[in-house]
Amino acid sequence: MTETTISNNRTLRDQLSSLRRLAQPFFLPLEQSNGWNFIWLLISLLFCVGGIVLILITGLIQFLENIQPILLEKYFGGVQDTVHSIWSSWWGLFFSGIFFIGSINFFNNRHQLRNKRWLHWSLLGVIVLMLLAVNGINAGIGFIARDLTNALVEKQESGFYKILGIYACCFIVALPIRVSQIFFTYKLGLIWREWLSKSLIGDYMKNKAYYILNPNDEEQTDVDNPDQRITDDTRAFTGQSLSFTLGIFDAFLTFSLNILILWSISTTLTLSLFGYAAFATSVLIIAGRNLVRIDYDQLRYEADFRYGLVHIRDNAESIAFYAGEEPEQAETQRRLSEVVNNFNLLIIWRVIIDVMRRSINYAGNFFPYLIMAIPYFAGEIDYGRFIQASFAFGMVEGSLFFIVNQIEELAKFTAGISRLEGFQSKVEKVSHKISGNENDLNISDNSIIVKDADLYPPGSKKKIVEGLSININQNDSLLVVGPSGCGKTSLLRMISGLWKPLKGNINRPKTGDLLFIPQKPYMILGSLREQLCYPTDQNKFSDDQLRSVLKEVNLSPLIERYPDLTIKQDWPRILSLGEQQRLAFGRLLLNSPRFAVLDEATSALDIKTEEHLYTLLKSRDLSVISVGHRPTLIGFHESVLELGGDGSWRLQPSSSYQFS
Repeated sequence: MTETTISNNRTLRDQLSSLRRLAQPFFLPLEQSNGWNFIWLLISLLFCVGGIVLILITGLIQFLENIQPILLEKYFGGVQDTVHSIWSSWWGLFFSGIFFIGSINFFNNRHQLRNKRWLHWSLLGVIVLMLLAVNGINAGIGFIARDLTNALVEKQESGFYKILGIYACCFIVALPIRVSQIFFTYKLGLIWREWLSKSLIGDYMKNKAYYILNPNDEEQTDVDNPDQRITDDTRAFTGQSLSFTLGIFDAFLTFSLNILILWSISTTLTLSLFGYAAFATSVLIIAGRNLVRIDYDQLRYEADFRYGLVHIRDNAESIAFYAGEEPEQAETQRRLSEVVNNFNLLIIWRVIIDVMRRSINYAGNFFPYLIMAIPYFAGEIDYGRFIQASFAFGMVEGSLFFIVNQIEELAKFTAGISRLEGFQSKVEKVSHKISGNENDLNISDNSIIVKDADLYPPGSKKKIVEGLSININQNDSLLVVGPSGCGKTSLLRMISGLWKPLKGNINRPKTGDLLFIPQKPYMILGSLREQLCYPTDQNKFSDDQLRSVLKEVNLSPLIERYPDLTIKQDWPRILSLGEQQRLAFGRLLLNSPRFAVLDEATSALDIKTEEHLYTLLKSRDLSVISVGHRPTLIGFHESVLELGGDGSWRLQPSSSYQFS
């Protein structure tokens, strides 16, 4: 079953579990806190912020009572009466209690807020505080709109301009709060993205999980495009998580502050809104389920298309030599067709959802007029009250329809969760498995010992060697030969620890004492200095040491071309394969391991240069295991291991071995 099929069959509970695994560790340790504790802390955050806001408003009211009591009573009498009624009734005890409960909950979890998690909660609290402040201002604007309308209807010019001035002050106060809320939201999202990306990269690079996942082999892995998941999916997840979380908080606060106002104006209008919102939300959520699957596919097809273009860029010279533009263009266009075809399907469903959503929103505009017209024409309410009801209806409707208005983004978000959490789980599973296997490895400081080993490629039944037993001690040298495709490189993978034998035991040196050099050396994205020192810390060597090593491996012209060793270039493109192989030998000399494993590491060099490099290795007292086809290599090795390609093998002294 593919990852796509699994994601399509996930229940809401599975999605919430995946969301928790991705989101909670940023705020609370996953292994020390369950999901309910995390949710309870989020609620406690609302309790604390609500209490702080109530304290601030109370202080502001008392301040205005002392300096401008007439202005306060005339224009903010409703707020003043509400604050006084809260503290003079059991509501004061209630709000004090929930503030106390929220504070105690955070105090009890203080040990879990280490590693800067307190900063994450503080930023989230500041953002929620600003949301509450803006929503409080919006609720007040409803009353201002009522008085402003009545002043217009009654043609009270002086009162109209005073209320209009207060209206303008509300916008002046709300603007910096809203801008600051947007800034802190982006800042928290960036911190979260950096934290999650580092976590995923750490797991991906741990215990060679990146190698086992083999992302370039599309037939053997269900985790496609790890690069896209760590970059785009992580960015989208953190941004959308904050957007939805704060959107829910905002909707909740908007609903809480306006529902009582709407209820006090018209119970019928309130109940009608509830019924209408429940029906419309259910219809759109059911219709939007297909968007999750289509968005999931779109993310994959886009990543595959981008990877195809990167592949052409990385192999431009090889494609040019082959004149392979036509097949490369055909493959790239095939990937583009997948993107376009799936996006066409996405367009259809987006249009369907958008038409339904807009129809629902347009229909909602009629409700206040249909229901409030009766009491207005009957003279039971004035026109200002009618406008206030419409304003409160719009605010409550917006909060109730939050999910409906975000249905497309929610589909993308759900698809992103499936991809990102699937990648995280796979990496953790592979890393844990490899870690368990490494605990079974035997470490030997002075030798490589292979005892009665049977080796097969992972997932294959093709036998490479059977019952292999060899000892490679300090200063020993072994040449591995055999026909093409017999498994020589596979044997080196086993010796280097990348593959595990099906049967038998292997003792090998610890990490750092064995260095592998392939036929095409690995060139990192970095400077010439970093190329030479890799994977050792570059600060261990001086420029003179590096230049001396370059001269030793016959790369003096490279020093003349690039006297500044910190210069960064596209080294795989600039350097020939022969230069890259000599550079790899320089890397080997600098790292000074006890054992060197060379997989046709001199295939692009002339015999004289090959002899010079192997002589350098002999002078360093390194144990060398080589794969090669040249008869000239025999003179640099004491033993020859010949593989038959059918599991058979033969070990003999190099002095008695003859190449066929």
